[in-house]
Amino acid sequence: MSFKDLRYFTEMMRALGYPRQISMENFRQPNFPLVAEILMWLVKRYEPNASLPHDIDTEDDRVIFIKYVSQFMATKTRIKLNPKKLYMADGYSVQEMLKVVSMLYNAVRSNKADQANEDVTERSFDVSNKISELKQARQLATEITMSGAKLYELLAVEVDLRELRLAAVARPLEMGQIEQGMKNKVVSMENEIKGTQNKLDNIANDEANLEAKIEKKKSELERNNKRLKSLQNVRPAFMDEFEKLEGDLKKLYEVYMEKFRNLTYLEQIVEAYDRQQQVKVEETEKQLRRMQDQLREEEKKLFNQTDTFENFADDSEGEVKEVKSKNPRIVGAMEASDTETEEGSEYISSGSELAGEGEMPISDDEDEETDSENYDEKDDSDDIDF
Repeated sequence: MSFKDLRYFTEMMRALGYPRQISMENFRQPNFPLVAEILMWLVKRYEPNASLPHDIDTEDDRVIFIKYVSQFMATKTRIKLNPKKLYMADGYSVQEMLKVVSMLYNAVRSNKADQANEDVTERSFDVSNKISELKQARQLATEITMSGAKLYELLAVEVDLRELRLAAVARPLEMGQIEQGMKNKVVSMENEIKGTQNKLDNIANDEANLEAKIEKKKSELERNNKRLKSLQNVRPAFMDEFEKLEGDLKKLYEVYMEKFRNLTYLEQIVEAYDRQQQVKVEETEKQLRRMQDQLREEEKKLFNQTDTFENFADDSEGEVKEVKSKNPRIVGAMEASDTETEEGSEYISSGSELAGEGEMPISDDEDEETDSENYDEKDDSDDIDF
């Protein structure tokens, strides 16, 4: 037993969910109850309905228990356990139990990996990436059906072929037929040997032909290399003119690039200036719209004021007419009646009395003049407000 095996065993048992903690010191000395408990747990983990003997008090009971576990593992899991090492219940028994534990641990890991792959395939399943696999699966399905049909046909003929095969096996062998068959085989083998010998001779001829072709190609390669070197050493006739034109082309290209850069720079400046002018035009348009709106509002206010003034003027004219109708006056050389003279005298006397008191009577013409002056002053005040 090695320390590595014991550590693997404890870690795998912990990963499988063994309820008890296993220490590495448990197997320094024989500990059969712990080994029996672990074996029973492994058997139940593999086959929950398995029935095991639980008596391990005597040596016979322990032998029966170990024998039953080893037979169960051999028949169910195809794992051969050494009963002697299991009965020792020390580090050597850990090596035997590690076979079963590793099998269960690998099964659990593969199950988790399959579940993770299924989750990934369910999340990202793209048929376009699996077209080749679908074609291969379809081809395999057709091959399986064809091979199954052939197998069915062969199995149908197997009854007759079995009888013929048994008859051929049961038939006694004849030496003449055997000798003739052996001679035929010898002749066929000699013919095959002659054919292979002829092929070997032809191989030698082919090898010589290939060597001759290789030498010919090598000589052609050497000639072509010499010609290439001679052409590289010879200066062409128009090389000087070509170099001169190449230098002129470089200079023209530099001038072109400089002008192109300047042009792009100027275009950028023009675009920036156009953007600034566009912004200014938009600002002026906004100011004009704002001024137009203010003028419209002021015109509305003026219009409302003129309407109110006209209404006021109409009301004042109506009041003047009512006053005239109530106080008629004498115009020109018209004569009034006695009653009118009496009323006029009373009015004059009243007026004289008011004059005596320091107040002058106001005539109708003077009332109209005061109204007109008030109207002019109101117009001036409106203009000032505007």
